[in-house]
Amino acid sequence: MLGFFYCLGFAVSTKILWNILEEKMIVRLPDGSERKYDSEKTVKELILDISEGLERAAVGAVVNGEVRGKLEVVNEDCDFKVVKFEDKEGKQIFWHTTSHVMAYAIQRLYPDSKFAIGPAIDNGFYYDIDVEHRFVPEDLEKIEAEMKKIVKEAYEVEKLSLPRAEAIEMFEKAGQDYKLELIEGLEDENITLYKIGDFYDLCKGPHLDTVKNIKAIKLNSIAGAYWRGDENNKMLQRIYGISFEKKKQLDEYIERMEEAEKRDHRKLGKELELFTMHEEGPGFPFFHPNGMLVRNILLNWWRDELLQNGYGEILTPIILNEELWHKSGHWDHYKENMYFTKIDGGDYAVKPMNCPGSTIVYASSPHSYRELPIRLAEYGQVHRHELSGALHGLFRVRTFTQDDAHVYCLPSQIEEEVFKLIDLADKLYGTFGFKYTVELSTRPDDFMGDIESWNKAEAALEAALKDRGMEYTINEGDGAFYGPKIDFHLEDAIGRTWQCGTIQLDFQMPINFDLTYINENGEKARPVMLHRALFGSIERFLGILIEHFAGKFPLWLAPVQVAVIPVSDKFAEGANKVADKLRAAGLRVKLDGRAEKVGYKIREAQVKKINYMLVVGEQEIQSGKLSVRKRNGEEIKDVEVEDFIADLQKEIAEKTITE
Repeated sequence: MLGFFYCLGFAVSTKILWNILEEKMIVRLPDGSERKYDSEKTVKELILDISEGLERAAVGAVVNGEVRGKLEVVNEDCDFKVVKFEDKEGKQIFWHTTSHVMAYAIQRLYPDSKFAIGPAIDNGFYYDIDVEHRFVPEDLEKIEAEMKKIVKEAYEVEKLSLPRAEAIEMFEKAGQDYKLELIEGLEDENITLYKIGDFYDLCKGPHLDTVKNIKAIKLNSIAGAYWRGDENNKMLQRIYGISFEKKKQLDEYIERMEEAEKRDHRKLGKELELFTMHEEGPGFPFFHPNGMLVRNILLNWWRDELLQNGYGEILTPIILNEELWHKSGHWDHYKENMYFTKIDGGDYAVKPMNCPGSTIVYASSPHSYRELPIRLAEYGQVHRHELSGALHGLFRVRTFTQDDAHVYCLPSQIEEEVFKLIDLADKLYGTFGFKYTVELSTRPDDFMGDIESWNKAEAALEAALKDRGMEYTINEGDGAFYGPKIDFHLEDAIGRTWQCGTIQLDFQMPINFDLTYINENGEKARPVMLHRALFGSIERFLGILIEHFAGKFPLWLAPVQVAVIPVSDKFAEGANKVADKLRAAGLRVKLDGRAEKVGYKIREAQVKKINYMLVVGEQEIQSGKLSVRKRNGEEIKDVEVEDFIADLQKEIAEKTITE
């Protein structure tokens, strides 16, 4: 009997083992088809199995949402999407590999170099280097030339896994202190490295399988960067670059960069007298009268839009006590970006965000479920400590104004309110001719609250996007510490993208601040809080607009809409009468009565991007009609003043976008 059970047990075990051996790995492709494999495969092998031609064009794949290079192994059921260079994920693989090629070239040219990190970024890559030699722009050409040699040598990229002790010994011998410090922070017993030629780098990938496809390289700039972003650490030298599969792609990139340089908002901001930056306040913009005009026109228009959409406007203090920031979670999750001060012996903080102040306004009186949603808007000035090396005109500042709003609603109102916020975003971006894409950013590592609430919040935002029929991508781990968010990425006139507006769903702050309303049963219940900033920040949005329009604002937004230019002093009085008529019609006019030649005044008005120029001379005085010169150089003669005013008022009312 015992023998029977023993044999049965053996048979059962054999069957289980047989099932395990027969089990297949299922790879699901984007078209819905599936492929089954008896054993693990590299990404390259899987792509080859689909198509040899596809493998030649591919740089890697996205496996279960994770970007992987061709050398990496797939050993589980997965969703599998092949990516090429033109894909966002493909560029990440391509540029990450190029950063290693650059480091290898630097090692050849400057053997005493110590390497920190070298990631791919949105527009290329960089590497942080610690070396005695101080890099200058001329060095970039030398490094580029050495990189091209490495590419011609056509090295295969090799992926290695070394025991921890062996990896430490290798980097100790090489004197690579930063790599050793990075290894200290890893818990893995086996350390992943990538090898190109005789250059080894600590890295988890993803990478190309060969460097020979990197056909065009451009190193752009040199900057300083603190090790690990900490200003108490050593300042390293950072070299930025970009690379492509074809020289034509590089040529197109250089052309775009030249166009971007012409549109640089810092240069145009100064030329158009909109804003300036000064050493007396690094990271704190100084707005000039023209800049304040544009800013206020923008805000006043948006105030009217919000009023029509049921918002009330509030204003909360810039400085609030430290206890509030502990309660909000900013102390634990954002303290290093905040400024602090003492008042009457107590500890206070300068606000980095407006939301805690908004919760105080909400909680200052009781609310019924019948009142919800309550929409509170605030143009709140916030301050955040940014490293000096990260400051960049209006794009990265230490103080800015958020077009913040907080919507307090019932759980059942979330989707409808998200729809309304999406409509507002569409109205805003469409007014300026922006196309946009949407990302859903999920729970970060440093999150506040419980996972169940996060899952519920993420599901609610995703459901709203799906129900609205919007295309979106998932940006794993990039949510705010208190909630997931929908991010809007704008595409400007020359194809660049800008992360701009955001809609955030927050279950945490209503708990932290004990926000309540009385429900239909007469009991206290917790509202849901939606945060949204659609401009993102007024300053950054202005910078984007300056570059998008190359300083040529639409008429409704232009600080000076019309320049009236008398041919000489003899016609100053007539020119003044024209200017007065235009001003009376609500137009913003500059009368240029300087003793300069007409051609000089016209050229200067064009440099200042003024929409219309009216030259007033003998013919115009006698006929009572206008000679109109548009910003694009087009000229129209014999225009009636009333017709000109009517045309401009129509252009303003319709917010027409013109050259």
